[in-house]
Amino acid sequence: MTVAPAGPGFSTTVEALRPREWQLGPGQPTLVMEQFSAEDFHLIVDDRADVHVSSKDGRFYLGWFPLGRPGTDGEGWKIAVTGTAQVRGYHLSFDTETPADIVAATVASVLETSRRL
Repeated sequence: MTVAPAGPGFSTTVEALRPREWQLGPGQPTLVMEQFSAEDFHLIVDDRADVHVSSKDGRFYLGWFPLGRPGTDGEGWKIAVTGTAQVRGYHLSFDTETPADIVAATVASVLETSRRL
């Protein structure tokens, strides 16, 4: 069944308005970590059990903070890519409850854009 709008706007169906189930909770962080090889990345687990991954050239960083990154409000994941003299770098953050599947997909996308020089 389609509901016709009274004027300018959009139309939808009753089915489209039904509640949906969304993936929630942190999931399995191994989905993120298993994307890194010892050949290309350094992995460090610190005394808080936070995990730090960096590329051997030092331009890529991923931090996983299961209890939240110190000094932040619940930041659980931090991804950073250092820029060059010509182009600025960037960083992304996710909170501790972001599903690991979403972080893993983001990391995969970032890694796909890298190439050896």
